[in-house]
Amino acid sequence: MNLLNILRRKARASLKELADLTNSNESDVAAKISVWEKDRIILGYHAVTNEEAVGDTSVSAFIEVRLTPERGGGFDRLAMRIARFDQVVSCYLASGGYDLLVVVEGHDLREVARFVSEKLSSLDGVLSTATHFRLKTYKENGFLFDQEPETERLPVSP
Repeated sequence: MNLLNILRRKARASLKELADLTNSNESDVAAKISVWEKDRIILGYHAVTNEEAVGDTSVSAFIEVRLTPERGGGFDRLAMRIARFDQVVSCYLASGGYDLLVVVEGHDLREVARFVSEKLSSLDGVLSTATHFRLKTYKENGFLFDQEPETERLPVSP
């Protein structure tokens, strides 16, 4: 299995475990990771957490944004400006009925609404927005939430 793919799923794996999984030695794995971090191929590491289980009451929103492309720059300059806001967790160029998908987090609905109305919608080049609030997470970054326990009961048939 590819080292980068393993790191995507198991960023906390030890160098020994990574070396074993890739049929390499620890120093080669450490060197590769170091180069990838230096070259910004690996940008960071994070834990996937179950906010509901720890009582986190913050809200997340997915915002569809339609833009006017800039001459000579397309969407890049405005997308980077939007991505730099503290409230923005992720920002993607997308195909379809809108240009950007922006993921925003806030303490409550009002904070997200203020961000959309005061910061995002007021930017030159933003034509429209549509905000969708996350209600429940079923899967994130490959991890399932609320897995049903496996049952050992056999199905009953007539």
